[in-house]
Amino acid sequence: MAVLYRAQWLGALVTVGASVLSCVTEFQPDRVSLPSALVVEGQITDQPGPYTVRLTRSADYSYTAINLLETGAVVSIEDNLGNRETLREQAPGGVYQTRPEGIQGVAGRRYRLDIQTKAGIHFTSESEALKSAPPILKLYTEYRNELIAGTSTRKQGWDLYLDTKDPESPGDYYRWEWTHYEPASVCQRIGTTSGVVGIPCCSSCWDIVRCYNCVTINSDLNINGKAISGQLIMRAPYTSTTPYYVEVEQQQLSRGAYVFWRSARQLITNTGGLFDAAPLTIGGNMKCVSDSTIPVYGYFGATGITRAAVYIDRSQGQGIPDIDQLITQYGPSCIACVNSIYRTPNKPRWWVN
Repeated sequence: MAVLYRAQWLGALVTVGASVLSCVTEFQPDRVSLPSALVVEGQITDQPGPYTVRLTRSADYSYTAINLLETGAVVSIEDNLGNRETLREQAPGGVYQTRPEGIQGVAGRRYRLDIQTKAGIHFTSESEALKSAPPILKLYTEYRNELIAGTSTRKQGWDLYLDTKDPESPGDYYRWEWTHYEPASVCQRIGTTSGVVGIPCCSSCWDIVRCYNCVTINSDLNINGKAISGQLIMRAPYTSTTPYYVEVEQQQLSRGAYVFWRSARQLITNTGGLFDAAPLTIGGNMKCVSDSTIPVYGYFGATGITRAAVYIDRSQGQGIPDIDQLITQYGPSCIACVNSIYRTPNKPRWWVN
């Protein structure tokens, strides 16, 4: 699911109207103020844990927004057989996690999330059935070299596609996410007047790249039991001639989760144009047990997952690769590779180089 470091569109659930200009004066609309609300992000899967639930609290929204960490809550996951685990809060707070050897999602069981805030307010999710995801049958690429409209600049890259087979049973819903790992020789960049100084990593390290605002979903409404072919996953940029390593995750969603992400995608892709859909609120599957009038947003899902990896061959790119930031010199010391959402010292599971 979405995470704290993603853009805070999940908490800002109502779009603010734009300023309207006239030929005489500029109209300044009133600031929109919304009450603080709990925002929940998390899921349990049929893959080994630990599983993470993130709790934030929306601030007063106007044209900008931040989310505040919801600390000190008692958070638990339970299934329909009575298995239950209380999650442990991680530093700096607002992030709750199961034990690595703790509860694990099992296809066919139902799961729900229970939250008791520090203020004593009780929230719970609707029960979700976990369904296994079909395997990823094929990952393949297509090279593109396109002229950017109105310029003489060309944009090139490799579009990554996926093939899978939808089960015969109706009511299957999918979401796809991708993660790119790239060896990191530099763990910190420092800009100076003479250029960019790179501080090397002290050990093997990989940078992690994801698209946090991408919502790629599909359903079997029109193709039940048939192949899903040519599902676009992402584009690998031409920033080097070295192979580009990508892990793809295929998620089997519930119908509720599919509707939630479809609404989220609509919010993300709205541009404010005349024919855009009207702003909407994404409620999710959470509710307040203590007081039904207290708002809560977000989704806790039970998700089946299959994964596959591919090395994308970029050796046939045309011209000089687009290099983001050139290192002009290297620092004398090194920096430890700290495991985080952006970097890891752990070798990716299918890494072969």
